Amino acid sequence: MEGPNFLVINPDECIDCSVCVAECPVDAIAGEQELRPDQKHFAQLNRELSRHPDWKRITVRKSPLPGHEQWVGVKEKFRFLERQSPRENDRALEEAD
Repeated sequence: MEGPNFLVINPDECIDCSVCVAECPVDAIAGEQELRPDQKHFAQLNRELSRHPDWKRITVRKSPLPGHEQWVGVKEKFRFLERQSPRENDRALEEAD
């Protein structure tokens, strides 16, 4: 599934074939059973975001996200995760006014 600046795999739909692991240009994919204890929360995050109504299923091969090389060495990327689409952000701002 594709969000504004992040891709996720629904762990409940994954068939553990590992094809996506080799396809990821920044080695950011690991099987759920291979996650370190400090990474286990990412399985739940993937589950949650893959169910988000604005996150779309990827059905064709796509190029890596723009600027993906810049993120390889960045620590603590979680704070940059955009959960909402720009449309949702606009709606939230309108409701706040």
